[in-house]
Amino acid sequence: MALSVKSLVKKTIPLALGVFLIWISLSKLTPEDIESVKTSFKTANYWWVLLSLVLGVLSHFSRAYRWKFMLEPLGYKPKFLNSAMAVIIAYLVNLGIPRAGELSRAAALAEYEDVPFEKGFGTIVAERVADLVMYALFILLAFFAQYDLIKTELSKKLPENPVYTVVALIILAAIGYLFLKWLKNSEKESVVKLKTFISGLIVGVKSIFTMKKKWAFIFHTLFIWVMYIMMLYVAKFAIPETADLSINAVLISFVIGTFSYAATNGGIGAYPIAIQSALLLYGINEVAGLSFGWIMWTSQTLMVLVFGGLSFLLLPLYNKSKKISA
Repeated sequence: MALSVKSLVKKTIPLALGVFLIWISLSKLTPEDIESVKTSFKTANYWWVLLSLVLGVLSHFSRAYRWKFMLEPLGYKPKFLNSAMAVIIAYLVNLGIPRAGELSRAAALAEYEDVPFEKGFGTIVAERVADLVMYALFILLAFFAQYDLIKTELSKKLPENPVYTVVALIILAAIGYLFLKWLKNSEKESVVKLKTFISGLIVGVKSIFTMKKKWAFIFHTLFIWVMYIMMLYVAKFAIPETADLSINAVLISFVIGTFSYAATNGGIGAYPIAIQSALLLYGINEVAGLSFGWIMWTSQTLMVLVFGGLSFLLLPLYNKSKKISA
């Protein structure tokens, strides 16, 4: 019972936080602001939004195709459509239960391609490591591309006396050192599991560079993340207020927006606020930034709902002949 309650809490807190963030963002809007948001939705050029979604679908297909490079060394060659539908279903499941999509993805391939769940899930973890590395690289790219802007914004929040900043950095470094030392020496079960997980991530990264088709895997990894950036870049033309945003502004918005997905189910409530906050740095007013964030989130979520729902229906039908022959 305790376990089920704990699991329920983990599932409901992100959703509740998302609903709360929606309430917070809407409560700050005046009636005139709300009308402006509605106008943005009514007058937006949805051809640009549609192009953004096409790029999103291409990223999903590339992810499904990339998966085979992890499975082939294990002796499995799943059909592309099965892999693609499993990937899209994973995104749909993540809307309801954060991080459960990876489990459903591995389960789908176990059901329809006879790939053992443990092996399928292991390849997904290795893929996620590659994605984590890519996200870290984009964060660094955004940092260096907008160093002056970030430095200016940080200077507004840091104390004027540099001594305080230096002391704070020394304290943080000391805390980090003590934490790593404790992590290395601790024998607690939870810590051991964490160290095992980290070791698995390192092995996963190394496996990418030792696979036979590593360059194809790296190409698709780059393609997936470039498509993510381009989704946001082309969508900026949907409303006049964001049409002139630079690629650097899009990059910062992407980094901040992506981070918001970890906070709530599918970024509900958090993503529009994250995009709004990022665009404020570039002189986009709060209402326009929020409108753009909601247009992006709504379109992406509808895409996942439609294609994920179709995949749920079509996956068993597509494999019906296999089940009958079995």
